[in-house]
Amino acid sequence: MKLRLRLIAVLLSCGMVAKGGTAAAQADIARTTMPAPVQPNVIDLPVTGCNSRSEIWHPDAGLAAVRNVTCPTLRAFLPKQGATGAAVIVAPGGAFMGLAIEKEGWQVAQWLADHGIAAFVLKYRTSTTPADQGVFVDELQKALRGQPTKLPALPTDTPPYARDDGLAALRYVRANAASLGVDPARVGFMGFSAGGFLTRTMVELPKADRPDFAAPIYPNMAAMSVAANAPPMFVAIAQDDFLLAREKGFPLIESYRAAGRPIEFHLFPGGGHGFGLGKPGTPPAGWIELMYRWLDRSGLLAAQPPER
Repeated sequence: MKLRLRLIAVLLSCGMVAKGGTAAAQADIARTTMPAPVQPNVIDLPVTGCNSRSEIWHPDAGLAAVRNVTCPTLRAFLPKQGATGAAVIVAPGGAFMGLAIEKEGWQVAQWLADHGIAAFVLKYRTSTTPADQGVFVDELQKALRGQPTKLPALPTDTPPYARDDGLAALRYVRANAASLGVDPARVGFMGFSAGGFLTRTMVELPKADRPDFAAPIYPNMAAMSVAANAPPMFVAIAQDDFLLAREKGFPLIESYRAAGRPIEFHLFPGGGHGFGLGKPGTPPAGWIELMYRWLDRSGLLAAQPPER
């Protein structure tokens, strides 16, 4: 039950439900839906059972969020100048029940593209939740009160359909690297919260499919399987993030250290869960610049010689 409540809290932290002080304040904002935004440069990923009409878009503190996703897509944000050849797939969070797609997807991808990195926001499939926004909010609030709910059981790790969408995204970018202007040997994967869970799963894929670098942001911090040739990793999380309360120490970091693989870890003294790019004036603000410098130091922003 505690894990379920924490995962429900991810939706609150990412803005999937308003964080007002009362249930009435929450419902007043969170019951609002919105039309699907115009999205240029969208690439459909192959899947059966796709029905875009099932998607429910709603505002997330003024930013777009979506749930009931059955049609996975990539939205490309390509550099207008100064392209480095590096590419990153960006997976937003939302407890696998929804996606904070603007806060943890489009905004991040635009920053990367502005700094010469091709970015592809992955709208991966989510679990099925009540179609009516008001009912959805009511059920979330029941879950937070520990009452029986009609919401689907929340996964403790990456669901197979999200894993398949992440793998399809990696394969698409690499297969189309020439037309996208990217180096197929420098395709990374980053994700926030549930998207961080997905990022970890991508790192555990066989070598031919796994990303060339990874950046889970406020992810599951549990121990993971780390191969002898696992990709370099960048991790950022706030000290007051509830996901840290699940673990003693930093098992994810220790897994990488034990395997002798390169990892850079930033623990901020505050910021909570779901800080996105980081609110100005808060400890996590500017974390993405730290990641950019890590990419540069790691040689991932320059063409690499072929493996012998």
